[in-house]
Amino acid sequence: MLWFSVRHFFRACALSLWSIAFAYPVSAQEVAMADKPDLEAPDVIVSATKTEMPAKQVTSAVEVITGEELQQRKIRTVTEALRWASGLAVFQSGGLGTTVGVRMRGGTPQQTLVLIDGAIVNSATDGSYDFANLTSDNIERIEILRGSQSMLWGSDAMGGVINITTKRGRDKPNVSAFAEYGSFNTIREGGSLSGKKGPIDFSGSIARLDTAGFSAINYRRGAAERDGYHNWQGSVRLGADLPKDGRLEFSFRWLEGIVNFDGFAFNPVTFASDPADVFGARSKSTQYVFAGNYAQPITAWWLQKLTMSRATENLVSDGGAVERNLVTGAGGPIGFPFRSKIGTTSNRVEWQHNFQVGKPLILTAGYQYREQKGSNTDLLTQTATFTDKILSSHAGFGEAQLNLWDRVFGTAGIRQDEYNVVGSATTYRVTGGYLHRETDTKLRGSYSTGFRAPTINELFFPGFGNPNLQPEKSQALDAAIEQTLPDDRGSISVGYFWTRYRNLILSVFDPTECTGPGSFGFCAQNVGLARAEGLEVSTKLKLFRDRPWIKNLDLQIQYTYAATRDISSGSDTRLPRWPLHQISTVISYQPVESLRANLEGRYVGERFGNVGNSFATPSFVVWNLSASYDVTKSVQAYLRLDNMFNEKYEEILFFGTPIRSIFGGVRINYDLPL
Repeated sequence: MLWFSVRHFFRACALSLWSIAFAYPVSAQEVAMADKPDLEAPDVIVSATKTEMPAKQVTSAVEVITGEELQQRKIRTVTEALRWASGLAVFQSGGLGTTVGVRMRGGTPQQTLVLIDGAIVNSATDGSYDFANLTSDNIERIEILRGSQSMLWGSDAMGGVINITTKRGRDKPNVSAFAEYGSFNTIREGGSLSGKKGPIDFSGSIARLDTAGFSAINYRRGAAERDGYHNWQGSVRLGADLPKDGRLEFSFRWLEGIVNFDGFAFNPVTFASDPADVFGARSKSTQYVFAGNYAQPITAWWLQKLTMSRATENLVSDGGAVERNLVTGAGGPIGFPFRSKIGTTSNRVEWQHNFQVGKPLILTAGYQYREQKGSNTDLLTQTATFTDKILSSHAGFGEAQLNLWDRVFGTAGIRQDEYNVVGSATTYRVTGGYLHRETDTKLRGSYSTGFRAPTINELFFPGFGNPNLQPEKSQALDAAIEQTLPDDRGSISVGYFWTRYRNLILSVFDPTECTGPGSFGFCAQNVGLARAEGLEVSTKLKLFRDRPWIKNLDLQIQYTYAATRDISSGSDTRLPRWPLHQISTVISYQPVESLRANLEGRYVGERFGNVGNSFATPSFVVWNLSASYDVTKSVQAYLRLDNMFNEKYEEILFFGTPIRSIFGGVRINYDLPL
C-alpha cells in the first residue's frame, strides 16, 4: 500500500507540473529570446535527460569525471576511475586486461548500460560490458547516472548508465605524446592530435600498453605464472559546425586486448572447484565502436537529433592445456578444455526531437531501434553453438522537463519497448527538485521503473537458454539534499536510494521445465527477487587557494552504504559481491603552479561470492600516490605509486591484485602554428 500511494503521489505531482507549465504565459518574442544558460563542459549533464542541462538543475543522481581529472591523477584505465565513484562496486579478476564487473546500487553488471559516444557497447550475448580493455586515452568525460534509467535509455539501464564521451577538438591545434615505464615490465606510450580550424574540429589518439603482469590467481595462494597483457587503442572524433546552429559528428574507437588468465580445477575429493594456475590460457578481444550524430534546429523552438551507431566485438578464447591445482598441488591436462569464438554486434538508431514550449517547458519525443546479434563457435569441434541469433526492439519515448524561475525543476516521462522475442516493456520516470538560490541548497527526488531484456545467451544457449523468458523489472526511489558552499568552495551531497528487483533471471534446477539437451535439469528462469537500499554521501571541498606553498588543496570523500538482500527464497542474505560499506578519498595538493600531487585511498568492506553468503572476501584499504612536475610549458614528468603500503588484498576471492608498484613517465604538448 505504501508504494501504491507513492506512485499516485508522483503521478499527481506530474499532472500538477503539466498544468502549471501550460498556464505560464509566454509571448512569441520571449520564446525566441529566451535566456540560455552559459554552459561549460564540466557543469553540463547530458545523460539525465538527453538534453544539455546545467548541473544545478539536474534532478537525478549523477557524477561526472572529466578528462582533466583523469590526466591530473595519472589514471590509465576507465576501471581505475570508476573505483573511486559513488554508488558503484567495481572489481577485477586479476591484473590489467582481466574481466571487470561494474555494478550500481545492488544491481549486476548486466543491469548497467554503457555507452561510448552514443553507441551501446554492452555485449549482445552476455549482457554486460567488460571494461578490461578501455583505457583513459582521449576521453573527455564520464557521466555516471545512478538509478533505474530505462525510461530514456531502455534495456540494461535498471541500475544506471555510464556514458563515455571522446574528446572534442577545441582552440588551437595541439599535438601531444607520452611514454611510461614501471613495475611488472609495464610499457605504455601514445600520441594524440586535436584542435579546431574554422568550422571543423578534430581529435585523434593512438596508444599501446604492454605488461608482463602478475598471476591472475593470487600468487600468495601459490600461483607462479605471470599473466601478461597487451593493449592497442585508437580513437577519432571529427565534427563540423553547420549553418543555422547545426552540428555533425563522427566518432570511432578501436580496442584490441590480448590477456593471459587463470581458472579453477575440479577437486575429486571435495567435489569443489579449487583455484588453479592455468598455462596457455589466453583471450583476444577486438572491438570497433562507430557513432554518428547529426543535430539541427528546425525552428527557434524545435531541435532534432539523429544518432546512428554500431559496436562490434570478436572474442577468441583458449582455455589452455595444463593446469596446477593450488590446493592439492596436482598438475596435468586441463580438466575442461575449451576454445571458443564469440562475435557480437549492437546497432542503434535514435531520432530525438526537443520542443521548447515557452520558457518553462521542454518536451522531448523520440524513437529508437536497437538490434543485437550474436554467434558462438566451438573451435575445438569446429561447430556452431549458435549462429546469428538476433534480439531487436522498437521503442518510443516522451518526456517533459519543467523549469520555473530557475528554482523548481521536474521531469516526467514514459517509454514503450516492443521486442521481437520477449514481448514488450513499459517504463516511466518522475523527478522533482527545488533550488534555494539564496543558500545554494537543492532538494531532489525521483521514482522510476526499469527493465532488462534477456540476453542471447539466456534465450538461446544450448542446455541453458529459455526462449520463454520475460524481461527483468525494477522499481527505484531516491532522494537527496545537495549543498553548494559559499564562494565556490565545494559541495556536500547526502542521498538515499531504494530499489526492488523482480523477475530476475537465474539458473534454476527444474527437471520438468529444463528438458533441453545438456541441461541436466538446469536452465534460465524468471524467479529472482532482490532489494537494495542505502546512502550515498559525497563531499568535494576546495580547502585552500593561493596561500604560501598552497596554491590549491582539494579534498574529495565518497561514502556508499548498500544494504542488499536476496529475497527469492526468504533467506534474506546479501547479494553477491556487494560490500556493505565503501569509502574513497582523493587529496589533491598543488604547492606551486608547476607541481601537483594526489593521494588516493579506498576502503571496501567484506563481500560474499554467492547468495548463500559463503566464500567471504575480507575488507581492505589501499592507497595510491601520484605526482607531476611541469619541467617546461610543454614538458611534464610524472610518477605514480600504486598500493603504496603493500596491502595484501583481493577484489574477488582467489584473484590477484598488484603489490607495491611504481611507474614513471614523460608527457609533451605542443601547440601547432596553424
